[in-house]
Amino acid sequence: MNFRKPGPWLLLASLEVLFLVHVAEFLYPGYSVSQNYISDLGVGPEPSQGIFSFALIGFGAIVLMAAALIRIEDKRDLLWLFFGLSGLGALGVGVFNENNAVPHATFALLAFVFGNLAAIYSFKRLESPFSWMSIILGLLGLSALVLMVTGNYLGLGVGGMERIVFYSGIFWALAYSGHLMGKAKAERKIQN
Repeated sequence: MNFRKPGPWLLLASLEVLFLVHVAEFLYPGYSVSQNYISDLGVGPEPSQGIFSFALIGFGAIVLMAAALIRIEDKRDLLWLFFGLSGLGALGVGVFNENNAVPHATFALLAFVFGNLAAIYSFKRLESPFSWMSIILGLLGLSALVLMVTGNYLGLGVGGMERIVFYSGIFWALAYSGHLMGKAKAERKIQN
C-alpha cells in the first residue's frame, strides 16, 4: 500500500470513523440511533464523548491529508476541494460539540454537503457503473439532508435520517478509496 497516494488514507479515515462512532454509540446508555443525532455522542457521558470527538477530529485530519494528496496528483480537478471542505467540516464537528451551536452546525453542514457533493462531482472521473452509483449516493445523502433540515424524517427519526446523510458519504468514500487503490496498483503494473 502506497501511503503517498490518497486511497489508503480515505480507507483509513472511513473505517476509523465508522468503527469509533459505533463504539461510542454502544457505550452511551440509552442512546437511540433513531431518536438521537449522531453529534449527541459528543456531549454524552464518557467514554462516548471522548471517542466521538477523537473519531471526528481524526477523520477530518486524515481526509484533509487525502485532499492534499489528490491536489498534488491533479491541481486542475476540484475534487480535492470537496474533500478538503468535508474534512474541515468533520474536524470542526469534533472540536465544537453541540453546545457550541453555530460553529457546530456550520461545520456539520460543511461535512455533509461537501462529502456528498464529492460523490456527485467524481462522476466525470469514474467509469460506469461506479459513476452512476456515486451520483445516486451523493443525491441520496443531499436529499436526506434536506429532509432532515426540514423536519421530514419519513418515520426514521432525526437520527435515522441523519445516518442516511452520513452513511451515503462514508460508503461512497470507502468505495472511492478502493477505486483509487486499484487504479494505483494498475499504474504500478504498467510502469513495471
